[in-house]
Amino acid sequence: MYNKRVVIAIGGNSLTPTDKTNWMESQFKNTRTSIDSIITLIEKGYSVVISHGNGPQVGVALRRVEETRDILPEIPLGILVAETEGSMGYMIEQSLQNELFDKGIKIPVTTILTQVLVDKDDEALLDPTKYIGSFYTEEEANELARTNGWKVKKDGDRGYRRVVGSPKPLAIINKPTLRKLVDSGIIVIAGGGGGIPVYLDENKHFNGLDAVIDKDRASALIGNVINADELYILTAVEKVCLNFGKPDQVEIDHMTADQADQYLNEGHFPYGSMGPKMKSAIEFLKGGGKRVIITAIDKLVEAVEGKNGTSITN
Repeated sequence: MYNKRVVIAIGGNSLTPTDKTNWMESQFKNTRTSIDSIITLIEKGYSVVISHGNGPQVGVALRRVEETRDILPEIPLGILVAETEGSMGYMIEQSLQNELFDKGIKIPVTTILTQVLVDKDDEALLDPTKYIGSFYTEEEANELARTNGWKVKKDGDRGYRRVVGSPKPLAIINKPTLRKLVDSGIIVIAGGGGGIPVYLDENKHFNGLDAVIDKDRASALIGNVINADELYILTAVEKVCLNFGKPDQVEIDHMTADQADQYLNEGHFPYGSMGPKMKSAIEFLKGGGKRVIITAIDKLVEAVEGKNGTSITN
């Protein structure tokens, strides 16, 4: 019997290469470092599903397409989401397999290319807000927008980035397979980059859509689908804060779902930072989850033990 069934959502920036001269080797190195806390939970008997962001990676893939559009076939965003879900899933999967082997833990690991149902008429597709890719100066961003047909917005104090549509995830198409794998005790990597957005056409057939689903909202949905006890959202900060970055900043150790909703409505958690994470936490708890933890990736074990991070419960 497993201790707890959990979904762990790793931020894409945690897996992003820090050495730009050796993109893939650096990405593998960061992936191996990122799984240390996850291995500890597996050793404690947790049943684990892992999701991950892909904003920086899919942004690079898009830039590659745009730079070569005159000599190579153009690849749509939906396909690039699938490609990065596969490549990043492979890196996480292999890193886990090697570490588990070294520790003598015989648990299979697999990656699912996860299709996620969305509404093709979702209003979010008309007003793109999901940041992807690299940071640019205002001048660089405006030039890229003009030459490539992008929409760009300022992302905090870090600069300007491309934005694309981010529709609400409605259902996990791979639900039966995902449940069977998890119930069989397999570690599953699913919903990478929020999953591949698809919609139903007039013939009830699935079709791809050029958009990016928020990985935390997809992770919350996956958690409810597999009846997970807890959802762990890993980000760049150890705790959620009110008045973040201001002189009266306050760290929060625990809040209820109702308090989270109140703070969200009061504007404490902007869309470009903590907002989607808080919305995901609320959705997971309303869907039957018991606890959400938001913390930094290297503080996960401490947070699970109640010694760090922010816990959100009903």
